[in-house]
Amino acid sequence: MKTGLSLLISFLCFLNMNAQSAKIDSEKLLEYYETQRYDDAARYLQSIYTENTQDIKGLSQIAYCYMMAGKLSDAEKSYLKINTIQPNNLSTLFSLASINSKRGNTSKAKSYLQQIIQMDSTSFNAYKQLAAYEDTPEARLKLLKKANTLNATDPDVAYDLSMVYRELKQYQQGYDILKTAISADPENFSLQQAQLPLSNQLGKYPEVIETGERLLKINADPNIINEMGQAYFYLKDYQKCINLYKMLEELGVQNEGTLYYMALSYRELKDYSKAAVYAQKTIDAAISDHTPLYYAALAGIYEAENKHHDAITAYKRGLTFGKNNIIYYRLGLLYDLNLKQVKNAVSYYQLYLKNKPDQEKENEQIAYARGRIAALTGIK
Repeated sequence: MKTGLSLLISFLCFLNMNAQSAKIDSEKLLEYYETQRYDDAARYLQSIYTENTQDIKGLSQIAYCYMMAGKLSDAEKSYLKINTIQPNNLSTLFSLASINSKRGNTSKAKSYLQQIIQMDSTSFNAYKQLAAYEDTPEARLKLLKKANTLNATDPDVAYDLSMVYRELKQYQQGYDILKTAISADPENFSLQQAQLPLSNQLGKYPEVIETGERLLKINADPNIINEMGQAYFYLKDYQKCINLYKMLEELGVQNEGTLYYMALSYRELKDYSKAAVYAQKTIDAAISDHTPLYYAALAGIYEAENKHHDAITAYKRGLTFGKNNIIYYRLGLLYDLNLKQVKNAVSYYQLYLKNKPDQEKENEQIAYARGRIAALTGIK
């Protein structure tokens, strides 16, 4: 490492054979680099170069040191000065893009990358980096395709592009992109794992199992098990499908999809009791704990529009997913104050109280429900 840095500094000094650069203590600067004291290196270089220096190499060294020290604002100032002295330098524009990306200034980062592409339409790294800033899969696709055309074996671009194709349900294209990259790097297990869901979508089930078994020896990733389980199901090896998904269940990482395949597999094996159990588990997994709240929100909107019967329908639909104090209380109010249906109002106020509302947080609602029950029934 010392030899390499010595050569670098000697080269920089050779390019700056003037009185100013001759003052640089190469050994001192080398020590700062070797010990990664980039902040000290930047201050030292600034003590050599004047504030108004036009020396590109000196400014580049200062900017680099500030960037390595994490002082991005100071690094940006130096690179901007370089860009003023020597506009449209690709290396400088990449550095400015990187700094703004790290600082969260996406618009500036994109602007610098777009400048690079205007100057060099074959800049692989510019297309690759710019794609990360796009919000839509269509926009990412255009940039990643260009980057992939320039370098079809880059694993990062191949992975990202395959994910976009998968999102757009263009499975064959995504599969082919990964196949090319994997051919160039057969030991890239991340690419092989990314290819599994695409292979499943294309009906390449034996391939999924073969690749999956090889990957499981390296890493028992639940996503690999999930894809293999699906492949076994479609190959009608239902017991192996169940065995794999049982592993996920034991790990506590089952989901709606794995439970569904287990239910279907048990059904195909004519084990109807277990099929029913897993069908119910599938239904339970598909229902969010927040579903009643979503219906309560919808009902509240209907109430605001004085659509009372629509509100009641929404509230009651929410209760089909489980007991909910908010809904009980709101139904009591709705029947009581808007529809004047005493029996229904009392019924829902009572359900609210029986469902053990929080005594501290819902003290006012509890008191109100009790008061209204007493007023409506005449029973204190």
